[in-house]
Amino acid sequence: MNDILLIALFAFGGAACAGALGALALRLLRYKSVTVSLAVVAAVTVTAMLAGTLAVAWAMFLSPHDLTVVTLVVAMAAAVSLATALLLGRWVVARSRDLARAARDFGDGGSFAAPPARATAELADLTRELAATSAKLAASRERERALDSSRRELVAWISHDLRTPLAGLRAMAEALEDGVATDTARYHRQIRTEVERLDVMVGDLFELSRIHAGALELTPSRVSLRDLAADALLGADPLARERGVRLLGEDISHVPVDVDGKEMTRVLANLLVNAIRHTPADGTVAVTVDRREDTAVLSVTDGCGGIAEEDLTRVFDTGWRGSTARTPPAGAGLGLAIVRGIVEAHEGQAEVRNVPGGCRFEVTLPLARAGA
Repeated sequence: MNDILLIALFAFGGAACAGALGALALRLLRYKSVTVSLAVVAAVTVTAMLAGTLAVAWAMFLSPHDLTVVTLVVAMAAAVSLATALLLGRWVVARSRDLARAARDFGDGGSFAAPPARATAELADLTRELAATSAKLAASRERERALDSSRRELVAWISHDLRTPLAGLRAMAEALEDGVATDTARYHRQIRTEVERLDVMVGDLFELSRIHAGALELTPSRVSLRDLAADALLGADPLARERGVRLLGEDISHVPVDVDGKEMTRVLANLLVNAIRHTPADGTVAVTVDRREDTAVLSVTDGCGGIAEEDLTRVFDTGWRGSTARTPPAGAGLGLAIVRGIVEAHEGQAEVRNVPGGCRFEVTLPLARAGA
C-alpha cells in the first residue's frame, strides 16, 4: 500500500509540474489563436502523462532499456496528440475565419450569409444569432425606407395642400386691396374658410409630431364608449347631412374603458369624417361598440367600395391617401395616422378590413380594470 501511495505521489508531482507550466503558457498565450491554445492543451496533457510516467519509472529504478521504451512510447503518443490538436485547431480557425468574413460583409451594410461549411456547436449558435440579427436589421431598414418614403410623400402633399389655399388667400386679398371684389362679404367668408382649413392642417401636423416624439400626454378617466360614440355621431351629423350620408348608431353597447376622453373623441371624429367623405350620397356609415373577451371594440363601417388589398397595410401610414377615388379634397392624409398613434398610446390597436360594399375600421382597447 505504501508503494502504491509513493507511486501516486511521484505521478502527481510530475503531472502537477507539467500542469503548472502549461497553465503559465496558456496565460501567456491566451490572446493567440485557437490552434495555439489547443496545441498547448494537448502538450500539457501529454507532458503531464510523460512527467508522471518518467517520475514513477525513475523511482522504480527500471532498467535503461525499459526506461527508453517507456519514454519512446510516451513521445510517440505526444507527437500524435500534438498533430491531432493542430489539425483540429486549424479546422476550428478556418470555420472561425469563414464566420468572421461573413460577419465583416454583414457589418459593411450587406446581409449576413452563413458560411456553407459546418462548424462547431458554438460557432453554429453564433451563426444562427447573426442570421437572426441580420433579418431583424433588414426588416428595420425596410421600415426605415418606408417611413422615409412616407415622409417625402407627406412633405410633397403638405406643400401642395398649403400652396392651394395660400394662393387663393393671396388672390382674394389682392382683389379686396385693389377694390375689384364686388361681393366683399363672400370674399371674407371664403378667406375665413381657407384659414380654418389651414388651421386644421397645422393642428394635425402638431398632433402627429407629438405622437411621433412620444410627447402625447394622456389623462385617462373612466368613460363609456357608448357616450363617446354618441357625441362623435352628433358632431359628424352636419357633415353627413351635407353629403347625403346616413349615420347609423343603434348597435352601441355600454362598454367602460379608461381613456383620455379628448384624444379618443378625436379618434372617433377622424374615423367618422374619413368614412363620410369616402361614402357616396345615399350611403350609410355605421358605428358599433361591443365587447370581445377582455377588450372593447369600436368599429366604423363605410360604403367606400373597399380598399385595394395591397394598400390595406398602408392605410394608417403618415400621408397615405390611396387612389384618387379615396383622396379627400382637403387634408394631408394625417387623420388615420393620428388615429393609430392615439390608439396605440392607449395600448390599443387600430385595424381595417374590407367588407361587402366598403371597409370597416376597428379600434380595440383594453377594458376598464375592475376596482381601478
